[in-house]
Amino acid sequence: MDITVARSTGLTTAEVAERVARGETNAFESPTSRSAWSIVRANVFTLFNGIIAACFVVLLLIGRWQDALFGFSAIANTIIGSVQEFRAKRALDKLALLHAPHARVLRDGEEQEVALGEVVLGDLLVLRAGDQVAADARVEASERLQLDESMLTGESDPVDKGPGDAVLSGSIVIGGGGTAVVDKVGADSFANRLSSEAKQFSLVASELRASINRVLGWIAWIVGPVSLLVLNAQMATKGGWAEAIESGAWQDAAVASIAAIVAMIPLGLVLMTSIAFAVGAVRLANRKVLVQELPAVEGLARVDLICLDKTGTLTEGDIVFDAAHALTDAPPAAWQDVLAWYGAEPEANATARCLVEPYPVQRMLEPEARIAFSSARKWSAVGFPGAGTWVLGGPEMVFAASGDDQMTDAAAGTSRAGIRVRAAELAATGRRTLVLAHSPEELTPERADAERLPGSLTPVTLLTFRESVRPDARDTLEFFAEQGVAVRIISGDNPQTVAAIAREVGVDAVDGFDARELPGDLDELGEVLEQHLVFGRVTPSQKKDIVTALQRRGHTVAMTGDGVNDALAIKEADIGIAMDSGSAATKAVARLVLLDGRFSRLPGVVAEGRQVIANIERVSMLFLTKTAYATGLAVIFGVMLLEFPFLPRQLSVTDGLTIGIPAFFLALMPNRQRYVPGFLRRSLSFAIPAGIVIALVLALYSRMALDAGIPEAELRTGSTLILGIVGLWVLIVLSRPIDGWKIVIIGAMMIGLVLVYAIPIVADFLQFVELSLTSALLVIGASVIAIAGIEVVRFVHRRAVARMVATTAPALVATVGRSGVSRPAPAHRAATGGRTPPPAPPTARG
Repeated sequence: MDITVARSTGLTTAEVAERVARGETNAFESPTSRSAWSIVRANVFTLFNGIIAACFVVLLLIGRWQDALFGFSAIANTIIGSVQEFRAKRALDKLALLHAPHARVLRDGEEQEVALGEVVLGDLLVLRAGDQVAADARVEASERLQLDESMLTGESDPVDKGPGDAVLSGSIVIGGGGTAVVDKVGADSFANRLSSEAKQFSLVASELRASINRVLGWIAWIVGPVSLLVLNAQMATKGGWAEAIESGAWQDAAVASIAAIVAMIPLGLVLMTSIAFAVGAVRLANRKVLVQELPAVEGLARVDLICLDKTGTLTEGDIVFDAAHALTDAPPAAWQDVLAWYGAEPEANATARCLVEPYPVQRMLEPEARIAFSSARKWSAVGFPGAGTWVLGGPEMVFAASGDDQMTDAAAGTSRAGIRVRAAELAATGRRTLVLAHSPEELTPERADAERLPGSLTPVTLLTFRESVRPDARDTLEFFAEQGVAVRIISGDNPQTVAAIAREVGVDAVDGFDARELPGDLDELGEVLEQHLVFGRVTPSQKKDIVTALQRRGHTVAMTGDGVNDALAIKEADIGIAMDSGSAATKAVARLVLLDGRFSRLPGVVAEGRQVIANIERVSMLFLTKTAYATGLAVIFGVMLLEFPFLPRQLSVTDGLTIGIPAFFLALMPNRQRYVPGFLRRSLSFAIPAGIVIALVLALYSRMALDAGIPEAELRTGSTLILGIVGLWVLIVLSRPIDGWKIVIIGAMMIGLVLVYAIPIVADFLQFVELSLTSALLVIGASVIAIAGIEVVRFVHRRAVARMVATTAPALVATVGRSGVSRPAPAHRAATGGRTPPPAPPTARG
């Protein structure tokens, strides 16, 4: 695109009009993350909602509303799913990196304020302290222009900008001023490109959700043929299609077929999973953790590698004074007064302000002249009448390498090279190092304008500053190491500084890897990531590539951060975690937000996720067992042309007493079981054989009851009683060990089963009748056979799961060695009795 460079007077009105006509404006309509219609369509217009709705409508049309109770479960599923996705949509739609309402431009030689969208290509931006850059531009004139790009690039230091330098939209002017010619507007600007990419909709990866969807997919393939098979059998039991239609018996056949179809769909499992996630989210909210997408509660329990941004995650994100290392025998009072002046000076930067507390002002000093700090030259100077010139800055810049490196100052007794070596040693510990030096030369206003270092500089003291490391960082990283979660630290700061911070929090990092040397190929990048733990000078796009490369190598990745530069990586990660102190963009795309910014909240999130996934695994066996026996019954009764032995309302009651109500409580109970991959395989390895046993026993009972001449109502009553008894036994088996609240829950369900038969109004509604002696004996016999079969299935299942875990556990333990986190410090070991507590064993429960 051709850009006409603005003159010092800016564009003319005619030139602005031409650009507006060509569409070269900063107007940008932020795309919505996902339309409301697409959310409704995804949650309402599903195959199974269609099946349930059709069954629901048929029952209402034939006047059998009593059998349509299952419809409420489908409605609840739809509402919960839609509400969660609308919440995520609202968060993403609010994402904006440009917050300034106006921009300041020069046009026709006059300074004007215009709306952001009215800035055009080639406009001359006027930049002053506090302004947010409205569009990407190149500096035309600079008067010590300094920008804070930390939220965009991860670089914590302010950046000096001179003529020809690029400035990014979204960055903040923190010092000086200048003008810049706009070279990218609208959707092409950095801030808007980043915002658009971050708004792309994606769901958090959830094994529970994926496994349930897989089961639903399998059912989708068989529900059509099986429903036709069942309907044909029910019509046959009514005398055939022609007679059933003529006599009206087709209605009873339709009701029985609907009972078989609805029983096959584990709607309650979807609902129970959503409820477990929601309750987990409420619990985490009480711990100051905001869950923006419910399955994220489960997700962190599966994470095996966590990527951490240094600033704002491992550190507090601020600079604190560390120590002064005197290099001269001169009285400290003089240089301490100078440091006090630097700290109290109105234009002091963040580093200088750290001097206020250790060096309070004792006497007022009036400078004769001064040279403001510049991040390009990395030093500042101040002159006081009769006291010479004081220089504060980076040792390598104040005492730059030259031919007189070996020259030793008599007063300091230290060579220039020695000062730089000493400063480098301190910097290697992760501390920022400055030197305060003195020259007897007076700093006049004329010399200040030249911005040159005075001669005869004598080093007085080295000052060290450090980032305040979060006190909970080490313990949190130790927790992840114990749990087999590997760590990678990625930051936009200097690699050696990042490595030093990493060592301080217990990560075994020899050196930091400079991200400017990272390969662009994702496979090669993955190999580098497996060999190194700490990375510095990482750009926002590289952070995203790092997450992607780790995922391609089979890792489940979590990413934490607080800056805009972390937003793309946080969005790409399986679980994105943002600090509440971070940018709005980062919080908008994160799955979890630590509201109080405490890194130590993460172990609690992991524990909550494990409770959810372990309990849902147990609950899923209940629901999938029902799906298995319902499918088995439909096939067996369809092939044998037997009348289906249940009404929908009867199945609704047994489902509620043996699965739905107890599952709600079981899903919320404490459970510290470590996550082990293979949730669906373990669940189905119990549910399918148990379901087959129950289906065969019920078919046997129906066959024997028909041969014994037992009436239809009595047969349905007996079948429901068998299903209730056996269902409660499955509940007992999957709840072991039976203790505490489990006793109360199971006992209450047993009492409920008795009451539905004993209370006349309930029994009449469910069409239960009194059992004859023959029917009662058949019920008892069938129940005993089914219970024995289920115990055999569970016995075999437990051993099969133990073998599965035995092959998986070594892999989990092996990742501890690659975590990069050292063992607990002595104080930590003392607090735990001199040893690290072992993690919960990854074994199957119950």
